[in-house]
Amino acid sequence: MSSPAWLSKKLSNNKIICQACAHACKLDEGEYGICGVRKVENGALKLLVYGLAAAVNVDPVEKKPMFHFLPQSRAFSVGTIGCNLSCQFCQNYDISQYPKEHHEIVGQKLPPEHIVKLAIENNCQSIAYTYNEPIVFFEYTYDTAKIAHKKGLKNIYVTSGYETHKALDLLALYIDGMNIDIKSFSDNFYKEICGARLKPVLECVKYAHDKGIWIEITTLLIPGRNDSDEEIREIAKFIASVDTSIPWHLSAFHPTYKMLDAPRTPASTLLRAYNIGKEEGLKYLYVGNIDDQDHESTYCPQCSKKVINRQGHIGQYVTSELDENGICPYCHYALEGVWN
Repeated sequence: MSSPAWLSKKLSNNKIICQACAHACKLDEGEYGICGVRKVENGALKLLVYGLAAAVNVDPVEKKPMFHFLPQSRAFSVGTIGCNLSCQFCQNYDISQYPKEHHEIVGQKLPPEHIVKLAIENNCQSIAYTYNEPIVFFEYTYDTAKIAHKKGLKNIYVTSGYETHKALDLLALYIDGMNIDIKSFSDNFYKEICGARLKPVLECVKYAHDKGIWIEITTLLIPGRNDSDEEIREIAKFIASVDTSIPWHLSAFHPTYKMLDAPRTPASTLLRAYNIGKEEGLKYLYVGNIDDQDHESTYCPQCSKKVINRQGHIGQYVTSELDENGICPYCHYALEGVWN
């Protein structure tokens, strides 16, 4: 379903510049953006996947992962095809890279109003724009989030962090939380493996935080690619420089897509990164894609008591001792997050 991609601008040379992501594609008539779903038609930029969902599920919010955002609640999760990155290790490559590899647009009709209706019917407290990169279908997410906001639902962006400041200014009106990937602290890694750059991601984290959006960070640790002590420490230092209260999710890699030659991430690597994050002063660290409930649970940073227990598959068994305002029952420390 083609719809105006209004986050764009016509240039003096008649090209159209897309203002959604940091690639800032400058396009002539008939050209597609890097994402494969934004195209110039009849002198205007169009979003080809508006109202077309490629993946829809009701998930525990912990699966996003968002651990300090309405714990024990459900998120109505929706994504389209297309992505502005080309990560060789993408776990959702079948939809994210679909328009680039198959040169067609697919999806089930699901307009914004229907997404919100389904979220409410399924007792969800939030809508998560996820599975592929949500900034590439910005106008679809914006319209949905605006309706959801009016209905009392919260909104979550699960993103690679390539949003422009202009996009974030608009999203901040309705987006309550973001899980942002920091895939590496190496610009070469981003260029060679993801088709992107590091600097825009770091700028996005800082700017979104400044806008008051609740931020959680995820890093997928790939053996031999981004898991050295030095690189892990650089990421930890960066997060701490923004806010030591930002939760950092350290996730295990498994071979997929174009990176089938890399081994799985051992648990020891995640625990090493966890300890480095602690050394750099981060309050909340979590490991993922392994069975380790001790390092997936939340501990009060003041008294060290376990206040949210997580075990089993992500979001399957979650119990919280925090009150509705995130207050620790043992020492009354107010844990940072979105609790109600």
